[in-house]
Amino acid sequence: MSAPTLDIAAEVLEALAPELPTLDALTEDQAAGRACVWDAERLTLQSAVDLGERRTEDGRWFPRACRKCTAHRAHRAMLDHGSQCPQCATSEDCTILRGLYRLQRECRR
Repeated sequence: MSAPTLDIAAEVLEALAPELPTLDALTEDQAAGRACVWDAERLTLQSAVDLGERRTEDGRWFPRACRKCTAHRAHRAMLDHGSQCPQCATSEDCTILRGLYRLQRECRR
């Protein structure tokens, strides 16, 4: 059974951006999306989480990660986001926080 492809909203991907390593810190396999950008685990179509297109001075790259690392980073991003977001501070419905929560839950499955 294969894992479903995750549909991650652009604002949720942006909330994860500070967690991404720089392109020059990655191995060739990590930069090419064959290995997780955080722990270098080999990825398959079923295990990879697409973290969206990134642009640098050197061009474009498409980071991918394993589900375990994505869940961990989404959880950390939830804590960071929640401490800085005016919507979260006033208990309003925040789509970014909700998206990060869903992402970390889906990746733990």
